[in-house]
Amino acid sequence: MRYWLMKSEPDETSIDHLAAEPRRLFEWTGVRNYQARNFMRDDMRPGDLLLFWHSSCPEPGIAGIAEVASAAHPDSSQFDPASPYHDPKSDPASPRWLCVDVRFVRKTRLLQPAELRQHPPLEGMAVLKRGNRLSITPVAAEEWLYLMELLGMEGG
Repeated sequence: MRYWLMKSEPDETSIDHLAAEPRRLFEWTGVRNYQARNFMRDDMRPGDLLLFWHSSCPEPGIAGIAEVASAAHPDSSQFDPASPYHDPKSDPASPRWLCVDVRFVRKTRLLQPAELRQHPPLEGMAVLKRGNRLSITPVAAEEWLYLMELLGMEGG
């Protein structure tokens, strides 16, 4: 099993959206960075756990836990002309953009960047590094376990 951090703007999809429909699979659309796409395509597997990060909002941070619920598949938004993520250069026969589906596991208390930075075992997290803009980053098993302890949870 691998661990991930995935960012979403809460006005688009928040942990509360997932919590409201806990059995639903949410397609993680709109990733338009090749490195983040490659994480989904090459490394993510169903059952992997992820930290659900609220981004581009007044209170960013870890808001919950979800799980990868599907293998990578074509991101439907690339073919939708009404979508802000539409990519007219993407060919349906050879899609440029892939995504995974995620499913709700649980909400957590909000862990904001300032709090995370107070914990030396988390200093290597990509999300805390200056200039990091990736919407998907791997989380080391040691970081995951430390975070679960910080949240008063076992394993996730």
